[in-house]
Amino acid sequence: MDRWTPTDIPSQRGRIAVVTGTGGLGFETALALARAGATVAIAGRDAAKGADATRRIREAVPGADVEYVPLDLVRLDSVAACAARLRASFERVDLLVNNAGVMTPPQRRTTADGFELQFGTNHLGHFALTAQLLPLLRRSGDARVVTLSSVAARQGRFDFDDLQGERHYDPMAAYAQSKLACLVFAMELQRRSEAFGWGLRSIAAHPGISRTDLLLNGAGPDSAAGRARRWLWFLFQPAANGAWPTLFAATAPQAEGGAYYGPAYFGETRGAPSFARVPDRALDLGHALRLWEVSERLTGLRVADEAREGADARGVAPFARLRHVAHA
Repeated sequence: MDRWTPTDIPSQRGRIAVVTGTGGLGFETALALARAGATVAIAGRDAAKGADATRRIREAVPGADVEYVPLDLVRLDSVAACAARLRASFERVDLLVNNAGVMTPPQRRTTADGFELQFGTNHLGHFALTAQLLPLLRRSGDARVVTLSSVAARQGRFDFDDLQGERHYDPMAAYAQSKLACLVFAMELQRRSEAFGWGLRSIAAHPGISRTDLLLNGAGPDSAAGRARRWLWFLFQPAANGAWPTLFAATAPQAEGGAYYGPAYFGETRGAPSFARVPDRALDLGHALRLWEVSERLTGLRVADEAREGADARGVAPFARLRHVAHA
């Protein structure tokens, strides 16, 4: 695995992929999938950036089957509209990459539905999208859902009494919590797929430290993090390299459901994909169940739970399936 590069991506011809985020990692992921022959729907908030992304992909890959789909993760009605459009356009979805996100706005902000911006965008928006695309994913027979976490998830902790940061807002703590939620969601989705026979692989990935506009758009160009991004650019790997763990999770035959992949070297900040270290808090089954229930309540979505024979009382598969990613 430590020598894997996008040249190892097998043909994706005939597969239908949905990637959230029109720039940075999202663009690089969509571009690589289009190069491999996939039909790609790239979903994002800014129509101009979406049009530019599709144009650039078509220029780089003549004949690429790529389209832009409007999606604003800060609005649950936009998520529903995006899912409805995808259901009308495709009979199935083979790959969903939950990539788009926001990072460390200095003041607390909320989504259109009143959620803290980072938790609402990074986790709840993607939870809602995945839930509403589940029928299309189940029709694939070999679907994958790849959800982007972050090295910041190691510092994350759930404050279920103040998930929205209403009593106390710390930008980095809120970001870390949202990315821990992404990781926990990916792992819980795999357990439920196994328990209920959904037939999909749910995999988490993180990009290490990569040169994207996430810091500049979130904390702002004049923040300490924004200045570090501009002046210490050499510490950040290119966005194309940051997409490697995502692409491995999305396409490699050996990528395992329930696993977590990130860069192999320098504290998981750069390099070829490898198993990433899973924080202890991500292994708490009680937190996973509570997060799922809270996410259903906040989004108003009840994820289908037709349990297959052999599921336990709470409807999830045994946790032993995830032991291979619990290494330090």
